[in-house]
Amino acid sequence: METRRIINALPLVVKKAAYRIYWKWINPFQGSERYWRERYDLGGNSGYGSFNKLAEFKAEVVNGFIRERKITSIVEYGCGDGNQLALGQYPQYIGFDISPTAISLCRKRFADDRTKAFKLMHEYSGERAELTLSLDVIYHLVEHDVFTEYMHRLFDSSDKFVIIYSSDFDKEPEDTAPHIRHRRFTRWVEDNKPEWELIRHIPNRYPLSVYPNDGSQADFYIYSKRESCPGDSIRRGTDDRTPAR
Repeated sequence: METRRIINALPLVVKKAAYRIYWKWINPFQGSERYWRERYDLGGNSGYGSFNKLAEFKAEVVNGFIRERKITSIVEYGCGDGNQLALGQYPQYIGFDISPTAISLCRKRFADDRTKAFKLMHEYSGERAELTLSLDVIYHLVEHDVFTEYMHRLFDSSDKFVIIYSSDFDKEPEDTAPHIRHRRFTRWVEDNKPEWELIRHIPNRYPLSVYPNDGSQADFYIYSKRESCPGDSIRRGTDDRTPAR
């Protein structure tokens, strides 16, 4: 545990390399849930994507969409420690996470905000919203069954829209940090949720290829629930729709 605290205090560039060594040789990776519980328990945070320019970019997109569509209720799966949420402008919000420490941090931080509530993932009891959010979560779902369950809940609990901020390409964990697995999730949605349509793809303002030290491989993908039956091509063409990569 002391090793993790030392690593957390390192500069970002050094921290990434140190954690690769830690998870491979000192404390081999034993699952995504344990990783995130330990990370928060030892004083870690939601990651650099929840701070500074990346957090501001994400908030700009999500807040703008909420205003544009006049959305009144939001559920987020993977709320983390609340750093990203602090920039959100959400009328009514419920945040879920697997980490008790993260949920505790959020409850304390937003204790005076009656528009927000927080629950552990296993406490889910059928909550629904006009919009469900997944920000910087999908590529952290290493296990296939965890990914599948998460995706079903993300879409099945939304009445109108789903916003996903994630990478969208396949890459096995052996090629990157052990707590990351990039997936072509848009293909999964096409195969498993035909009643949902990708209406908007927003490339990252700070792509990792241009900002190697503090950029991101994630883009925004916004889905809308179809008003017609799956497969009805008449409803597929909308002004918003941008084909998936």
